[in-house]
Amino acid sequence: MKKDGLLQRIVIASRESALALWQARHIQSQLAGLYPGAEIGILGLTTEGDRRLEVSLAKIGGKGLFVKELEDALAGGRADIAVHSVKDLPMMLPRGFILAAVGERGDPRDAFVANRYAGLAELPAGARVGTSSPRRECQLRARYPRLKIAPLRGNVPTRLKKLDEGDYDAVILAAAGLKRLGLEHRITRLLTPSESLPAPGQGALGIECLESRADLARLLAPLNHAATARCVAAERAFSLALSGNCNLPLGAYAEVNGAQLYLRGFVGTADGSRIVSGELEGSGADPVSLGGALAQQLKAQGAAEILAQLQK
Repeated sequence: MKKDGLLQRIVIASRESALALWQARHIQSQLAGLYPGAEIGILGLTTEGDRRLEVSLAKIGGKGLFVKELEDALAGGRADIAVHSVKDLPMMLPRGFILAAVGERGDPRDAFVANRYAGLAELPAGARVGTSSPRRECQLRARYPRLKIAPLRGNVPTRLKKLDEGDYDAVILAAAGLKRLGLEHRITRLLTPSESLPAPGQGALGIECLESRADLARLLAPLNHAATARCVAAERAFSLALSGNCNLPLGAYAEVNGAQLYLRGFVGTADGSRIVSGELEGSGADPVSLGGALAQQLKAQGAAEILAQLQK
């Protein structure tokens, strides 16, 4: 709704998990600070990914299951923008939608959470480690073949409850989510990118809107953190060039180095028996080309064979 050319009301579509609502309220607060005369509301929605917790995402359609209902709300005019964890966004948005802004990145690292062990190296043979991520599973199996990697889905509190009830000896979660929910005290140890390379976009929030809403894109521009947006663009371009999706054990993480970007990436087999990794530095002015170049480098080193095997 507009008055005198200014948007008077903005509705944010969000999943209804505690973490998703924290993220939506964070953007709501930022918009309220920028546009004090506007009414900023939140439309909570339950996605198919939230409803079907008994099945792995890889078997039911991947990360897009967390965003379709939100995009339907945008297309139907029930909401103006949608707030996502960038790591949950498919690498290619549907036609007519854009990622209008990427907020400043939080902690991009994975977190090791356990009640009786100080780190992965201390876990005994056969210990159950919970994760829902093929990326994490691949890296864990490669480094710690003695461990038993078990599927783990649900929101953050649910995953922690399963750990506390003894279903797992440890779980691996995104550090940013734990910190945003005030659960930093549950982190036993933060894993460096060298130990567990993050997912593309991990720790960053993305704001999606219709491509036709130039008015919203202008309003959202102040929320875009240029350095984070460049890093995320490189990571997502790398993943897209490797057909990155929820089924693919793939990680990518970019860091700003002056006017340059330093990008690391890997792709591997599900069981961790083979991993192809690499790194590349290039101009921060063209992050998409950097991501594509690293992907081609890895394909030449054997990633193409891994991709062909995974697609059978």
